[in-house]
Formats: sequence, structure tokens, C-alpha cells
Amino acid sequence: MNAAAPLHGLVLTGGRSTRMKRDKAALAYHGETQLEHAWRLLAPHVARRFVSVRADQRHDPLRAGYPQIIDSIADAGPAAGILAAFEAHPDAAWLVLACDLPHLDARTLGHLVAQRDPTRPATAYRSAHDGLPEPLCAIWEPASRAPLTAALAAGRSCPRKFLINADTKLLDPLVPHALDNVNESHEYWSAMSSLNAAPAPLHVKVQYFALLREQAGRSEETLATLARTPRDLYEELRARHSFTLPPELLRVAVNAEFGDWTQPLADGDAVVFIPPVAGG
Repeated sequence: MNAAAPLHGLVLTGGRSTRMKRDKAALAYHGETQLEHAWRLLAPHVARRFVSVRADQRHDPLRAGYPQIIDSIADAGPAAGILAAFEAHPDAAWLVLACDLPHLDARTLGHLVAQRDPTRPATAYRSAHDGLPEPLCAIWEPASRAPLTAALAAGRSCPRKFLINADTKLLDPLVPHALDNVNESHEYWSAMSSLNAAPAPLHVKVQYFALLREQAGRSEETLATLARTPRDLYEELRARHSFTLPPELLRVAVNAEFGDWTQPLADGDAVVFIPPVAGG
């Protein structure tokens, strides 16, 4: 009987986080970024670890310090990252983790590795919600490379559908919600609440224009805050500087991109509150 392929680890961070409106790999639920958390969870189980990135993320400060595998196919989702990993190390099996699984625990991951079946294309958990395979906390064997390549070439990029149609070994989840992913702001706050994540001060830079600049008596300031959303931050600053404009009349931008009032803030963010008429 052939020996099992060596197991490598891959943290998928190449998504664009469009629904969350900020980089999900940078969110912190456990006192560290989700990238750091997933990286640490993989360590006991794999021979080598890599971070899956888009080409334009290579020099991103969060990712630059990690060994990287760069997507070779653009805009093909997680399957592109998995295939790029096989292209880089074709003789390895891959323990794949998404970066948006804050409820994932060491026991769940350890059980997946212990139940690995290297004679199958993949080993994965069933979803606690619909019983379908969870492809982004799964072990992908070298035998899945060729059919995955063919699927992508045919325009079928959904890794879940791939595992549904493959001879995947499926496991019942040990913890029902361990593989719940977090894609939107309201899911972020729900996860923070259920994990009892204690807030740590964030350091943010705030810029003011027009009436806000006049009332604050400055054009910008850097401060430490326990606010977790732009709305919380504005209410804190509204009390400090006696701002008269309600948030409903303002727009907010975070890191030079228009955002919404409920998106999570992160350490180092640059926030701008924009009055209805600029100038002054």
C-alpha cells in the first residue's frame, strides 16, 4: 500500500471581502488576526505551511512575512488557491483553511486530520446546516488535482460542488458551529459576542472637514478608542467635540474607501467623516 502524501497547510486569504468591506484575514477575534490564528492552528498537523494570496496581495503588510502561494488563475475563488498549491507542490496533500472561521477549534481540526483517508480525493466535514461538504476546512489529496483542474477549465469553480461529486470522505462535525464562516458585519458582531471577545483599544486616525473641523478645532487627530464601528467612533467623538451633525447626514470612509457605519474597525485605520457640503 502506498504511503500517504505529506500533509501541507494552506490558509486561504485571497478573497476580496466585499461583503465585510474590509480584509477578513485582518479581523481579530482571539487577540490576533484571523490569519495568525489559522496559521497557529495548522502548525501541529502539517509539515509546511503557506498563505494563499492574489498576485496584488504579495506585498501586503499582513501577508508579506509568510511563505506564499500566488493564485495562477484570477477571479476563480478558493479553488484557484487550492489548484495553485497543487501546482507548487504536486506531491503533497493540502489541509486547507479559510481565514473567516473564527469558531474553528483545535479539537475539530485535529479530528479532521486523524480521520484523513488518503485513498479518497478529500476528507471533509458535513455542514451542520445542510449536510453538504465543507470544502474550506478540508484535506485535499493529490488525486483531486487533475479533476479540479478540469473543473476549473470548464468554468466550474465551486469547491463545494466539486466535493459533492467526488468520492469525498465526510465526517459529522464535533462542534455544530465550528465551521460557521463570517462574511458580513452583523455576523462579525454575532461572532464577537458568542466568543466573548474582550475589546482592546484600537489606534485610529480621524480627519475632519468643514463644520466638523471647525467644531473639533483641528483637521485630524490620532486616538486610542474602544469603538468597534464608525458609528461608535463618531458617537464617541460627537460627545468629545460637541458635534452638531447627526450621523445620518454624514458619509464615512475607512482607509480611503467609502464604507458603512456598522463595518468593523481595525487597529491603524484611517477614518474620515464627510459632511454634506465640503469646504470651510
